Amino acid sequence: MWQRSVCVGLLALALGYLCLLGPELPHSALRHLSSSLLGGLRRARSLEGRMVAAWQAAIVRPARGWARVAVGVNACVDVVLSGVKLLEALGLEPGVGKNHVVLNSRQDLKEAFTHFMEKGAAAERFFSDAESFHHIAQTASEYPGAQLYVGGNAALIGQKLATNPDLKILLCGPVGPKLHELLDDNVVVPPESMQERDEFHLILEYQAGEEWGQVRAPNANRFIFSHDLSNGALNMLEVFVSSLDEFQPDLVVLSGLHMMEGQSKEMRQRRLMEAVASISDIPTDIPIHLELASMTDQDFMSNIIHQQVFPLVNSIGLNEQELLFLTQSASGPHASLTSWSGVPDVGVVSDILFWILKEHGKTEERASDLTRIHFHTLAYHILVTVDGYWGNQVAAVAAGARAAGTQACATETIDTNKVFLKAPLEFVTSQIEAPSKISLNPDEPVVHWHREGISFHFTPVLVCKDPVRTVGLGDAISAEGLLYSEVYPQ
Repeated sequence: MWQRSVCVGLLALALGYLCLLGPELPHSALRHLSSSLLGGLRRARSLEGRMVAAWQAAIVRPARGWARVAVGVNACVDVVLSGVKLLEALGLEPGVGKNHVVLNSRQDLKEAFTHFMEKGAAAERFFSDAESFHHIAQTASEYPGAQLYVGGNAALIGQKLATNPDLKILLCGPVGPKLHELLDDNVVVPPESMQERDEFHLILEYQAGEEWGQVRAPNANRFIFSHDLSNGALNMLEVFVSSLDEFQPDLVVLSGLHMMEGQSKEMRQRRLMEAVASISDIPTDIPIHLELASMTDQDFMSNIIHQQVFPLVNSIGLNEQELLFLTQSASGPHASLTSWSGVPDVGVVSDILFWILKEHGKTEERASDLTRIHFHTLAYHILVTVDGYWGNQVAAVAAGARAAGTQACATETIDTNKVFLKAPLEFVTSQIEAPSKISLNPDEPVVHWHREGISFHFTPVLVCKDPVRTVGLGDAISAEGLLYSEVYPQ
């Protein structure tokens, strides 16, 4: 950081020299130069600029990185467009929002979209009527400005990891012709994973401050819905697991369990038990990361937690909605909290993360492999690990924050003019136990604390002022965090 201090000093010296020369310079030139130097001085001293520089210094490759990563099992084509414009194109009028666990009609779609737009919260729902969905999907894909992208948590994580030329990526999921065309050349798709038709997911985006009727979005986000039977039944899970013998991955990334919510309760229960059996077949020396996504059925989430899914995986990625839903489903700490108010309280979040690893993570007494959680929300990230199992987590959480700042704004590096700091500058580390109070230093933005053999790494996120695309942001964050993580041999 000494270069930055020198820069600030030189700028200040130059400004003082200008003041001395003032009478000999034209007034307009003096004003222009002073303005430029003051602007440089402000940028050099900005919280955002100091944080970016500190992240860059902290982001170092792990001593033992991954070479081959297998990713499965949900994949699709995302159709991304304005939610308000699509609903208007469908002839729907603004109205009162209402949450729906499953969408059965256009009216349900309108009410659910309005409900989450008003909260500024991400959500994902299953649309039960196939014929109605296909008509809506056709309207969406033909709408001017609609864009088609790689979709599905697994495919998005695979696509993000594939940008690293040193990695070989296996993607297993329902891959149709359009998705195959969109995938990076570095992504290998087993022939058994190919299908004749793509699965389409509709991503309805809205911007911060955007209005529809009486509703005004507090921040940018998106509402996702689909009628996706292939991903909903986890059709490719067995193909995925059987492909691992030949591919020999160093890391397995699994996602898509949330897609089963569209199934009947009996079908879902049976498929979950089959999924547990398949995951159990993955060799125990290959770490498994499970990426969670938006869910609405508390019994199903409770089953995922308790019926041997959590103990089978080494790492979990999730956001604030999923974290709150998880603790509500399993009667964990702060389960009475119905929703977050603004930026999720760091102490509340860390209490729930601590409880997950204490109750369901690896201990000497418990046969569980779970030792790591990557929590991401708009304003900050926390990486929580059981001591002795993971390394390079300062770099990993900083890399995740950098990915958030670049992907949301669609820039190669973080442009400090396009982002702002939303995280609290002071917070407590728990709302249950005697907490530590932490004041954030922008020159050391990754904060570390311990709690009973569990390490927490916290860093703020620089939030994009005008996000270009919010879809897949959590997946990119988790992928980048995994890329820089190192698992210790046991």
